[in-house]
Amino acid sequence: MCGRFAASTKPEDIVELFDVSGWDPADTVPPSWNVAPTDPVLAVLERVPKSEREPVRQLRQLRWGLVPAWSKSPETAVKMINARADTVHEKPAYRQAFASRRCLLPVDGYYEWQTIPSVSGGKPRKQPFFVSRVDGAPLALAGLYEFWRDRSVPTDHPRGWLVTCTIVTTEAEPLLAPIHERMPLFLQRETFDDWLDPGLDDAEHARSLLVAPAPGLLKATAVGSAVGNIRNNHPGLTEPATPESEGALF
Repeated sequence: MCGRFAASTKPEDIVELFDVSGWDPADTVPPSWNVAPTDPVLAVLERVPKSEREPVRQLRQLRWGLVPAWSKSPETAVKMINARADTVHEKPAYRQAFASRRCLLPVDGYYEWQTIPSVSGGKPRKQPFFVSRVDGAPLALAGLYEFWRDRSVPTDHPRGWLVTCTIVTTEAEPLLAPIHERMPLFLQRETFDDWLDPGLDDAEHARSLLVAPAPGLLKATAVGSAVGNIRNNHPGLTEPATPESEGALF
């Protein structure tokens, strides 16, 4: 699964890396090394602007934790931060978004916690790892987004609409399986166009894109326990833990 990640790439760099042609500099998100559910995130998506005919690749601010259009309350978001790749096309909460509202979330990497049994028979502990690309490039996580309308306020009210997203997950590759059985599904550049294309409504074609790249592109770094507290948010959270900082962790 994916319950926390880091995203510090500058919007200007995301625009260049992902060939974005539509971005409002006012619609941005501060860098974060401890993104948690319901936080704002930057996502790359394609939509047809009003009065135009062709989709435009855009960088937009979304909220992490998908709220289905039919939901009565946005409180469901904290339960829908991840969507399984093997069932995303058929689950009621995700299938409409999967059909035409697919996106990419550029992140530095994500955190995962491994349960470590106690050698003395005591309570097991949780060891956090930061998973990122070996080459240092952003991970392009496969995601879905959805629009939710708050019917308690007028349609044109600034807070009348909420745009949320979820991250697609798949089985973990061998390197990561000992840490957790699942991992966020990230895509390579050659699949970006098809995944983002809102005109791609062939479910089988879209499902064929949900294949993780071959193993070897990722690394897992044991990091300090500070990331477990969402109040902590600084670049040091992604740095390797040391025996001194973690009480002889290794």
